[in-house]
Amino acid sequence: MSTSFGGTGFGKGTGPFGLGDLGAGVWEALDQMRTAFEPRPSSPRMKSGDVRAAVLTLLAEKPMHGYQIIQEIDERSGGSWKPSAGSVYPTLQLLADEGLITAEEAGGRKTYSLTEAGRIDADAASQSSAPWESTSRESGRKTALPKAGVELAQAAAQVARTGTPEQVQQAVEIIDDARRRLYALLAQG
Repeated sequence: MSTSFGGTGFGKGTGPFGLGDLGAGVWEALDQMRTAFEPRPSSPRMKSGDVRAAVLTLLAEKPMHGYQIIQEIDERSGGSWKPSAGSVYPTLQLLADEGLITAEEAGGRKTYSLTEAGRIDADAASQSSAPWESTSRESGRKTALPKAGVELAQAAAQVARTGTPEQVQQAVEIIDDARRRLYALLAQG
């Protein structure tokens, strides 16, 4: 039997864990599913002024060091945007050069805070939504489905490892039904 994952199917043989080709097909499918749902190593491309706006917005709340700024953006975007140090620190330097922030060194770290001119810029930037807000809204649907897919793959792997042959066959039927229902969902819209 041919599968949509490019494998030979779920016949008899000597796959991992003594499951025959069934085990090999399940592991191949799970590996392909995992790869499809893995988070990408890079953050989404943000507009050129987004790091600047994010830094000003955060520093309007309280003084922070660069690493705190990176962590706050990551947290507030729900993990969908984590700017690199290579984009945050040059932005901090640029803002300092423009006189919008000052840096104070304490404990081996520079803590940045807004100047009076920086507060005016931050107030102007606060008129629009923070850059991470649009990112987290856009990524909400991009993170829930991959998480569900990974959890499904983990459950299927557990059945493949410890289930009886009957349970494995039932799991295959459940996954096949879920796949058909997902395509039917797309066909509705």
